[in-house]
Parts: sequence; C-alpha cells; structure tokens
Amino acid sequence: MVQFPSGQEKAQTPPPSPLGVYLHVPFCASTCDFCAFYQTVPKGDAVRRYVDAVEAEAALVPWDSRRAATAFWGGGTPGLLKPAELEQLGRIMLLYAGQPAEWTVELAPATVTADRLAVLRQLGVTRVSMGVQSFNAGLLDALGRQHTPEQVYRAYELIRAQGFASVNLDLMFALPGQSEEQWRADLTEALRLAPDHLSTYCLTFEEDTALWIKLSQGKVKLDADKEAAFYVKTWEFLESSGYAQYEVSNFARKGHACVHNLNTWNMHEWVGLGPSGASQHAGWRAANPSDLTQWHADLAAGRRATTDRVALTNDLLAADSVIFGLRMNEGVSLPRLRRRFPTPGWNGLEELLPKFLFGGLLVATVEGRISLTPRGRLLADAIGADILEAFESAAKVGVK
Repeated sequence: MVQFPSGQEKAQTPPPSPLGVYLHVPFCASTCDFCAFYQTVPKGDAVRRYVDAVEAEAALVPWDSRRAATAFWGGGTPGLLKPAELEQLGRIMLLYAGQPAEWTVELAPATVTADRLAVLRQLGVTRVSMGVQSFNAGLLDALGRQHTPEQVYRAYELIRAQGFASVNLDLMFALPGQSEEQWRADLTEALRLAPDHLSTYCLTFEEDTALWIKLSQGKVKLDADKEAAFYVKTWEFLESSGYAQYEVSNFARKGHACVHNLNTWNMHEWVGLGPSGASQHAGWRAANPSDLTQWHADLAAGRRATTDRVALTNDLLAADSVIFGLRMNEGVSLPRLRRRFPTPGWNGLEELLPKFLFGGLLVATVEGRISLTPRGRLLADAIGADILEAFESAAKVGVK
C-alpha cells in the first residue's frame, strides 16, 4: 500500500477561514434549454419584494466578526434588475457583510447597460462574468439563448469601458451539431477580446430542462469521445495562448483566478442568500428552497437555509476537500488536510490511491501532495464518486 505522511505533525493554529457571500437572483426573462438553475419570470412587484426579503434574510444570518472576503452574485440574471434595485441589493450586502476584496456579478449580454455597470462599479464590484456561451448565432439559437453575437461585443465594450479589475467570459462546448472547427472559432474570438479569465463548460443534460427532453426524444445525442476531444483541445489551445488552467473548466491570466470559487473548492465558509442559495456556515451546510414563494414564507416565519440541512462533520469536509481539490491543477496536500479534518475516512482514501496512481490518473509527491493527470481530469467526476465512497466506508468502520 502506498504510504503518505499522516498529518500528525505538530499542530498549528489555522488562520481564520475566509468568508464568502453568494446571492442568487432568480429572475430571467426566459429559460435557456440547458439551464437547471432556479429561475422565474418577474411579475408585478416580485423584484421589490425579493430585494426587501434579501434584507430580511441577511438580518437572520449569524454574522461573526469576519467581513466577507469575496462575494458572487449569480442567477438567474442579476442584470435584469434596474440600476436602483442593484444598488439597493449592494447596499444591503455591504451593510451586513462588509466590502469584499473580490466581488463578482454575472451578467447576460442582453442586460448589460452603461447605467447598470456604473452602479456596480460604484458599489465596489471588481469582477464581471458574462455568459457568452458561443459567438455563433446558430448555436446560440439552438441553446435558447436570448442574445446575439453583436450584443456580446457591445456588452464587452461597455464592461471594459467601466474599468472593472477582471472580466470573465463563459463559453460552452460539445453543443448539439457543434464541430471542432466551430469551437476553435469560438475560442479564437474570445481570445481576440482578451478577457482576464475564461470558463469553458461541457454542455450537460440536466433533468427537467428542455435539452433533457430533446435527449429523451432522440433529437440530440451524447458523444463521450467527442466531449473528451473537446476538453483536451481546449486545454492545449488555451495554455498555448497564455491562459493557465487552474481548475478543470477554468483558465486565467496571472492574478485573475476567481478567489471566491477557490475558497469554495477549498471548503471554506460561505453564506447563501436568495431562493436556492446554498450556505456552508456556522457548522451547517444547507440551502434555501428553490421556490420564491416558499422562500418568502420561510423568511416571514423567521427561518432560512432549511433544505438539505446537514452538520459540517470532519468526514464530510475531508471527502469534499479532496474531491473538489483534485479538480484544481495544484491538487491537494494530504498532510495539511489530515491536520485540518481528522477522521478515520483517510484510511479508505489511502487504500484507494494506488488504483489511481498505477492507472495513470493521479500523481503524488513525497510530501504527500496529489493531483490529477490530464487523463485523470477527464474522469474527475468518476474519481470523485470513488473517493466519496471510500471515505464513507472507512468512516463507518472507524465508528464501530
């Protein structure tokens, strides 16, 4: 059996865990075929009631002396809100969580306006992430996206003109009918714009989406070999273009990796606000209901984060630290994690590691740092499932 440092060296007092804030803005004008995130079309005074409820929810959070290190607003489409509504939301977050060093807001190209961007910039937003998906009009239409390539270019110009510290573009590959040449053209066009960060996601077929229905009807098909080829070519092309891969789907120029996501993958703490917003905070992992009406009802009763509520045990955090940590190119330090999360589950991982090492999916250093090989990154989800099972099995044995 491969031996790794036990992590039983002299304990050191860990630094305070960085705190993140995630705000889910659930409003969209329409639903894209691939999207499984909770969203709803705003009607009547829905947005006003939502903003008021975010303030009520923030007042229920057991904030401690830490201020938020990072914030991330996702959706839905945060840019669907009016400038005054965005400002009110921002003031609420600043009041309760403080000014984060990194503050990301997701925007859809069709919602980007100079007025909205000016408000975000004045609030202290440092990072804008724009959901481009493709520069090909036909592929955008097939995804049900409500923007055109021309709107992407106009939105990008407006974002850059405001001087945000970092700009990310989201792109998707392995789309129905998409050729490798079309994907290469999308990457080339993105690089021409020179964003600071690129997120490239393989199209996934989530249940209860229009795309899932098309799959069940045989209108679209899965092609694992094609997906793998897209992954590899993407990694090679972006690396040669000066974008360092730091996670399976994320690439950045030096100094522009998303700190909020890094803290999340490293199993630090975050507070989730808004319907479907998930939290890992104050000893619990839980989520708000993915239902605007139920979320309002919970807050009216003085409740929050009531869905999928589980205690943050060492077993849970250790397993997730390895699973998500291995998605990052730098991998994880097993001695450091063993000191941070002491649990019998580590025995199960040590028994499993030789399978990955000898199978060419994993590499290890003598200091106990493990990371996935390029082939291993292609199988990251399957490897993660095996690691979770190993931790759970060993933890059960350890408590007998």
